[in-house]
Amino acid sequence: MKITILSAAYPFRGGLAHFTYLLYKELIKEHDVKVVTFKRQYPSIFFPGKTQEEPEIEGFQKIPTEQLVDSVNPFNWIRAGSKISEDKPDILLINFWLPFFGPSFGTIAKIVRTNKKTRIITICHNVKPHEKRIGDRPFTRYLFNSVDNFILLSRRLEEDLKMMRLDARFITLFHPVYSIFGERAPKEEAKERLKVTGEKIILFFGFIREYKGLDNLMQAFALLKDKMNIKLIIAGEYYSNEEHYKALIDELNIRDGIFLFNNFIPTSEVKYFFSAADMVILPYNNATQSGIVQIANNFNKPVIATDVGAMAEAVFNNKTGYLVPPKNPEALADAIMKFYNENKEEEFVNNIKQEVERFSWKNFTNGILSVLE
Repeated sequence: MKITILSAAYPFRGGLAHFTYLLYKELIKEHDVKVVTFKRQYPSIFFPGKTQEEPEIEGFQKIPTEQLVDSVNPFNWIRAGSKISEDKPDILLINFWLPFFGPSFGTIAKIVRTNKKTRIITICHNVKPHEKRIGDRPFTRYLFNSVDNFILLSRRLEEDLKMMRLDARFITLFHPVYSIFGERAPKEEAKERLKVTGEKIILFFGFIREYKGLDNLMQAFALLKDKMNIKLIIAGEYYSNEEHYKALIDELNIRDGIFLFNNFIPTSEVKYFFSAADMVILPYNNATQSGIVQIANNFNKPVIATDVGAMAEAVFNNKTGYLVPPKNPEALADAIMKFYNENKEEEFVNNIKQEVERFSWKNFTNGILSVLE
């Protein structure tokens, strides 16, 4: 079967590119697969990070991609759509995560449909964005109106999709495990690599945006610092007000307990952050689902997350971690203390190992292809 994936992908960085890499690696085992990505993903004025591309590192695993799409050039969308249409893939598989890409992806999908052969399938990481902007709904609907089938990554998205397109045909699968980051390193080796110290270490990982609730975690950490010898690693680039978080660290007097890594974390270094930590904290104010959970699962790390969106579909309360109410530093602090006081790490790790197979890429791709039936 001929499959074209339209998505963020190498040389671009981030979770969507990693997702595309693993999707490609599974599909290519049995199918003819091409990956079409951007030659310009975001205009620099709209991009809050320092670079959009994955750093060139020896040994980094790449996949072949065609940099074809300019996200802000409508004439380019027509050329890209025509090229994909002429290739006549059986499936055009679109990764969708942000309304900004609705016009470009929607135009490409409309043109590809004219070949009367290609099935348009969209994998929805989100339907509604975490941070609302003018044009979100019409941009999203523009793409969705040209889609034959939808793959949702959580049940939380089902109602959102129906609000966008009542007659949408969809199946709900679950975000597979991120296995791109290599094997877990010994904990002491990882701590030495990062130059972090402490017997009890918790991790916040990922881009720092307001909806991710890092300020709530900082407040919870302040409640804990006099009760136990605990350290917090914060690893990720600031995508929102950096000064707000720096001021909060000083206000709460927690600087001595925090290790800050506020640059983009290269793929080759991710394993050391997860390996050094006892558990991963996701204190989100809102969410649909999170790929960070599946990175944690890959490294057999328990997760404490807020019970928002579809977190309960990936974090099993009192089995692989804990779920707590959002925007509640006291509850978050209590869950962290319970984890250590009741020595839950070994129990949770064993439970995670049993759950990981459910989130395999083979199961996920089989689910995608099942819509053809």
